[in-house]
Amino acid sequence: MKSKKKKLAEKRKAEKLKKSLILFRRELKKSITTAVVAAFSFIIALSWRDVISSWITKISKTTPLKGNLISALIVTVICVAGILIVTRLNHEKTK
Repeated sequence: MKSKKKKLAEKRKAEKLKKSLILFRRELKKSITTAVVAAFSFIIALSWRDVISSWITKISKTTPLKGNLISALIVTVICVAGILIVTRLNHEKTK
């Protein structure tokens, strides 16, 4: 009788371990995907940095400091809007 209980307990432990491993792999894939997307996003941001800076400098026609300040503010507003949009889309998917 005890051997059946032990086998059943071992089977439950094995199933629990298997489920944990599946969840771990899923989370690992999500984390890797997030890291890769962040890396690509960073590369895109770096490539657009000079373009945006020169455009803002031409528009503002002021000292470089004011141009950089305006550029930083515009990029910040755009990025915050993007973060809000992505967060809302992700929140809706999880519901």
